[in-house]
Amino acid sequence: MTDQPQHTPSPDPRPEGARRRSTSAWRTLGLALRPRASRAQIIAAVLCALLGFGTVTQVQHTAKADYSTLRESELIELLDQLTRRGADLSAQNLALEKQRAELESTRGQAAAAAQATAERMRVQGILAGTAPAQGPGVILRVFDPAGRVPASSLYHVVEEMRNAGAEAMAVGDIRITASTWIADSVQGGQNVIEINGTAVFPPYEFRAIGDPNTIEVALNIPGGALASIRNEGGTSDLTNQPALTIDQVADVPTFEFASPIPEE
Repeated sequence: MTDQPQHTPSPDPRPEGARRRSTSAWRTLGLALRPRASRAQIIAAVLCALLGFGTVTQVQHTAKADYSTLRESELIELLDQLTRRGADLSAQNLALEKQRAELESTRGQAAAAAQATAERMRVQGILAGTAPAQGPGVILRVFDPAGRVPASSLYHVVEEMRNAGAEAMAVGDIRITASTWIADSVQGGQNVIEINGTAVFPPYEFRAIGDPNTIEVALNIPGGALASIRNEGGTSDLTNQPALTIDQVADVPTFEFASPIPEE
């Protein structure tokens, strides 16, 4: 077994003085590169630390002094004040809740009353003839070539339609209302029929909104309105209408003596 050769580091060929100068140079370079804190920076750091410590201590002292320094009687008084304040706030909350409920109830009642009033006005407007109307109904045309059908026969037609449940009626351009009148008249030596003071001429066109079947049955009753027209030499044509519109409206009358009774 052979021995392994030993490697001995080669001696630094430089003189001893040169080696020392080189080591001193590297140490000097390391010290120069190390960051140094100036005296002013150290003083500022110490002051900041002292200031932070003092602030924390003051905050803790203040927080503890809020209640810890109070006497028992003062704490009881403070508790009583908080209790009374809580009771006052609860009472105010209940009062506000009650007020809100009353306002909501009043608003709901007002809305219901306004809706009922609007519906009542709509119905009254149709019945009084002051508002247009639409719905199913009938159209009746009465022909009178000889001019022999009297006003009473036409009025009989209106009455039969009304009794059959007609809710809105018109003859030509005239809206039929509860105050409508039909009469025989003479204009220029010729017999004419007047409705509400306006002369109308055949063929007379009646339009009525209501149940078409009921109105048709009522007009065709033996001895009824259409039978009367036939007896006077006239003829008629009746058609059911699934959708009928009456645009004519009556003028609102001006009452001299009558006035409505105020609602309670």
